[in-house]
Amino acid sequence: MSTVLTAAQNRFLRGQAHDLKAMLQVGGKGVTDALVAEIDGALEHHELIKIKVAAADRDERDQLIARIAESAGAALVQRIGHVAVLYRPSKDRRQIVLPRA
Repeated sequence: MSTVLTAAQNRFLRGQAHDLKAMLQVGGKGVTDALVAEIDGALEHHELIKIKVAAADRDERDQLIARIAESAGAALVQRIGHVAVLYRPSKDRRQIVLPRA
């Protein structure tokens, strides 16, 4: 289950993520079950997170980010260099109210 965002919602979330610091870092081990569980918990608590992906080349980074977003059921809001912004609404307590589609 992935979240589909409109252009206006994507723009709104990019603005919200501007001042965030990267919460998690994907290292040499790649995407592990523990990493996915940590990202899942961070998304449930914060809804909008930045992660830093340390990969050698752009294609590998893109594949890792896509795999992380898919396994977490999150929408990829933005990717700049090694940093990706992910969004997934919380199941229990929604904090971010998106603009209408």
